[in-house]
Amino acid sequence: MSRPMATTFDGARANRPARAWATAALCALLCAAPALDGAFAQASRPTRAGALARKNGHGAPFFALTAAAGASCPTPLGPRPARAQPGDEAHGRAGRGAGCRLAPRCAKPDSSPHDADIAAAVRNRLHDAPALAGTRIWITVQRRFVYADGCVPAGFDRLALQKQLESVDDVERVFVRVTSDPRAMLPYPSAAKPR
Repeated sequence: MSRPMATTFDGARANRPARAWATAALCALLCAAPALDGAFAQASRPTRAGALARKNGHGAPFFALTAAAGASCPTPLGPRPARAQPGDEAHGRAGRGAGCRLAPRCAKPDSSPHDADIAAAVRNRLHDAPALAGTRIWITVQRRFVYADGCVPAGFDRLALQKQLESVDDVERVFVRVTSDPRAMLPYPSAAKPR
């Protein structure tokens, strides 16, 4: 007595050699996955040339607000995303743009068009402010968020800087990420190569 051929869910006869080949291919792929994952991770690590290749793809304003002479302070990464982040950044930009339109918080149809006006207002208001003497601060404006990154003298009034930035029209949130010791762990992502 012969054994009946197995059938698939739609009643067709299964092709055992093809199924065996597919199973073997799947096993080989799963066994090779850890090695491939390590190879891809190695290839995706930013190299020195890769770090220089990062770019400000969305044109977010990024500029030095103050530049105290002689102050050695690592330059912030600013709006240049790491290679693994462009998809995440695009998702965030789309979500914030939709929120800007749905809850009428923006005078313009999206949050990003406000950035250039916010950057100009920050420059005009704080360019030669006496409270910023001896500081080295960069400003990044992204989707109505303002980031103040850099180095300041000990005893610097961070709260006063935050309030000044929050008082600029159309600013939604402010992040003051400054340090008085640039040799310590930085509170902001740096463009400098890690040691």
